[in-house]
Amino acid sequence: MRFKKVYLEITNVCNRSCAFCPGTKRAPGFLSETDFVRLLDKLCPWTDYVYFHLMGEPLLHPDLERFLALAGERGFRVILTTNGTLLDRAAPILLAAPALHKVNLSLHSFEANAGTELEDYVNLCADFGLRAAARGMLVNFRLWNSDSSARAGWNAENTRILALLSRRFPRPWTPSRTGERLADRVFLDRAEIFDWPDPEAEQESAAHSCYGLRDQLGVLVDGTVVPCCLDHNGDLALGNLLVEDLEEILEKPRAKAILAGFRRGEAVEELCKRCGYANRFR
Repeated sequence: MRFKKVYLEITNVCNRSCAFCPGTKRAPGFLSETDFVRLLDKLCPWTDYVYFHLMGEPLLHPDLERFLALAGERGFRVILTTNGTLLDRAAPILLAAPALHKVNLSLHSFEANAGTELEDYVNLCADFGLRAAARGMLVNFRLWNSDSSARAGWNAENTRILALLSRRFPRPWTPSRTGERLADRVFLDRAEIFDWPDPEAEQESAAHSCYGLRDQLGVLVDGTVVPCCLDHNGDLALGNLLVEDLEEILEKPRAKAILAGFRRGEAVEELCKRCGYANRFR
């Protein structure tokens, strides 16, 4: 069994507080190089693609350049998800990293960027997108706030963001599966706001299938293995990859029950039953 991707959280610390993000109740932390190498070596047989993200802003990590190099030495292709606000200092590191395959830029995070001019922010992200694409990387601008029926104001700047992107990536844009292709290797991904999984939520999700433990899993900054990238508090802790092997963790009754449930279209954990993101799989 191999996974399409593994989320390896190099930090759960973020420099923004976005309304759509629940944050985490876990203690703040940064993955050490020693633990990072240990986790990478254990993940080598299981996937080719590693996301330096689950919670937190990966561009905050002081050893980001070293981590990218270490991942590349082991043959991993790395994907980053970032709010983009630190690209002015991090872009040289990212652009020089052969292992970096794709960068997701969450433009919907702008609502938390107090004190930042929208045009400056979009231009910063667009400049990086153009340079990264020219070096063969994939760039994905995200606007995951496209619905206007709820949480008014969260997408108030979308019209301006799209207009600013149009200046750097002239239209017409080519329709894609989840948005538009703006240029070669540059995409805009649109989606509605979703409700993060919450075991105390009153309403259950309409869908009980998931890619967790089938296509993906997550490793938190302390080594805890979780079924998917949305388990922001580590509620579904399956084991710890720093002290156990992944095969051992996946053979535990809890992991096997979760996977078997998803395969038959059933959520067996309360957190999964109350995951708004799963509604996308209906």
